Amino acid sequence: MHTLLTDYFPILVFIVIAAGVSGAMLGGSLLAGWQKPYPEKVSAYECGFEAFDDARRRFDVRFYLVSILFIIFDLEVAFLFPWAISLGHIGMFGFLSMLAFLGVLTVGFVYEWCKGALDWE
Repeated sequence: MHTLLTDYFPILVFIVIAAGVSGAMLGGSLLAGWQKPYPEKVSAYECGFEAFDDARRRFDVRFYLVSILFIIFDLEVAFLFPWAISLGHIGMFGFLSMLAFLGVLTVGFVYEWCKGALDWE
């Protein structure tokens, strides 16, 4: 039991210090913060217009489709950087593999485009 306490005592000290610092920061922000909201502060932002309907209403599926496509093409770019750096070492097989990868993504994008999934009315 004694060795268990000596092994984990630094972790306990760390947890106590972290809890104390975070509690002090939270308490300080509540004491020093400006707590009087005014109409401009609580108005809608980011989207540019006021909320006009219930938050639980249905969303258009195109919002989700665009976000999924963004993630796919963002990952494509993330794979292109290491590929470009190591192109000299991986040779023709690596080049053709990346062309196949880009081809599959391009076919998917063209399919979505031809289906009209990206058209906004």
